[in-house]
Amino acid sequence: MAEPLFQVENVTKSYRTGDVEVWALRGVDLALHRGEMAVLLGPSGSGKSTLLNIMGGLDRASGGVVRFDGQDLTACSERQLTRFRREHVGFVFQFYNLIPSLTAWENVALVAEIAVNPLDPAEALDMVGLKDRMTHFPAQLSGGEQQRVAIARAIAKRPGVLLCDEPTGALDSKTGVLVLEVLRRVNEEFGTTTAIITHNAGIRQIAHRVFSFRDGRIEEAVENAIRLKPEEVTW
Repeated sequence: MAEPLFQVENVTKSYRTGDVEVWALRGVDLALHRGEMAVLLGPSGSGKSTLLNIMGGLDRASGGVVRFDGQDLTACSERQLTRFRREHVGFVFQFYNLIPSLTAWENVALVAEIAVNPLDPAEALDMVGLKDRMTHFPAQLSGGEQQRVAIARAIAKRPGVLLCDEPTGALDSKTGVLVLEVLRRVNEEFGTTTAIITHNAGIRQIAHRVFSFRDGRIEEAVENAIRLKPEEVTW
């Protein structure tokens, strides 16, 4: 089997509040392969967001090793991590983080301008079904449309990996299906390695593999023999 794109080995993360040490991650091992779509499933506080932030270079592990395409991220300087995020990672969050004073096109163009080999912003927006909404401001868009702008912004730099933190958490099921369909399409057409964290067990049905989190550990990793389309997911 080919070398994993992401390799997480015995990763721990603790926070100290006064005299109390709280463990968010308690020795996590995980590998993601190129072109894979993975769901990290678990309740709030189980450690999945902490792991995603460490994998994306937004946070540092207390112990263990995280490698991306053979590069040891845990040994990188802040400058190196910034470059890693800029060149390789697209982020999608639950709350869209769009700039209110910019149009959809301008929000996407901000990322395209600093990317090495970007998509044209109009092409990225067309891919998520918003070709006719490019000149609209976030306040003029629905929640689902705003999330799709956020996805267009994330994919505009052609990232090797897309990290999604509860991308449907603020959406109703009908709108959530549209967002998941965009993520599935990006994964399949671009070959983008995609990790989606969620507490919604239904979403596990679209993934190649599902990692179940509890109390800072991965309890189970399951491969889906049959992947459902987003519209077939039981919410």
